[in-house]
Amino acid sequence: MKKSNLIITLLILCLPIFKTSAQDNAPNVILITLDGLRWQELYTGADSLLITNKQYVNDTTSLKSAFWRTSAKERRETLMPFFWKEIPKMGQLHGNRANGSMVDLTNTMRFSYPGYNEILTGAADDTNITSNDKINNPNKTILEIANNLPLYKGKVAAFGSWDVFPFIVNEERSGVPVNAGFESATKNLSEREIFLNELQHQIPSPWGSVRLDAFTHHYAMEHIKKEHPKLVYIAYGETDDFAHDGDYEAYLKSAYSTDAMIKEIWEYTQHDAFYKDNTIFIITTDHGRGTNPLETWKGHGSNIIGSEEVWLIAFGNGVVVSGEVDTEEQLYSNQIAATILQLLNISIDKKTMKGSAVNIIKN
Repeated sequence: MKKSNLIITLLILCLPIFKTSAQDNAPNVILITLDGLRWQELYTGADSLLITNKQYVNDTTSLKSAFWRTSAKERRETLMPFFWKEIPKMGQLHGNRANGSMVDLTNTMRFSYPGYNEILTGAADDTNITSNDKINNPNKTILEIANNLPLYKGKVAAFGSWDVFPFIVNEERSGVPVNAGFESATKNLSEREIFLNELQHQIPSPWGSVRLDAFTHHYAMEHIKKEHPKLVYIAYGETDDFAHDGDYEAYLKSAYSTDAMIKEIWEYTQHDAFYKDNTIFIITTDHGRGTNPLETWKGHGSNIIGSEEVWLIAFGNGVVVSGEVDTEEQLYSNQIAATILQLLNISIDKKTMKGSAVNIIKN
């Protein structure tokens, strides 16, 4: 064989090595949910009818000192400072219904499992998902879809405070690792994970099926640092459970703490070479809560007005910076799954995903 032909042959043989797919250039995505956090608190801060109500607050004076301010803008910045001082400068916030920005559920159940199923699969399933029972999800989530692709295999993970998440994600079928409820970390443990495993069993949770969010957060942080997942889902749960308990003080304090936790994740991604300038955050909630009668703030469901009212936030690399959306629009929770798949350059099965992707990225 002539030398020139040999060189050409070697070049052809080497071409597959350098071939890249669209997925190779896709950003990392961190999906976060705050269970049952009302859009009212997110957009207007502490509720004037609840923060002074001794039925729901033990010490109204100290709570007002901490979270009450004259204007809604000041109240929301006080309650969730990262959300309101930082995110508007690097992303977009949807769901302030006072401005005409509407985000709604499409499922009619309006409680947690149906809400998470809708977010993660892109379609409501009012036939099979009708309770919060620990039943393996018959529908494929975006976590499972991504985990079945070579580029994302082993680079997908989920963390939740509620012990139903292994079933929502269908950990058994999907192969997606889920650390939720009171589960401990089990693989290649860091010193902090060993400590968290011990501490989690020494600090009692107020609830039998939901651990405190600090554990979920720090388990997720350790996994992110060690494994650098390209798609990670973190589900904080305290806001919903404190609301069900009728403890408005704890509900507000939990929202404030979660804001700080999300800030910590964001700041880590801005200093880590794998995530820096290539990560998008999407944050939402699984359902709304009632407002009228006042006592319905504690609950949600098909019989409580306002339970379908949710919100959506996106920020990070390439996201169009529009801040708080103050024009009329209508978005739905079933659009979140398609949006994430679009970001990851993964094909969308329009037969199973009912919601179209939201175009949040610059052209």
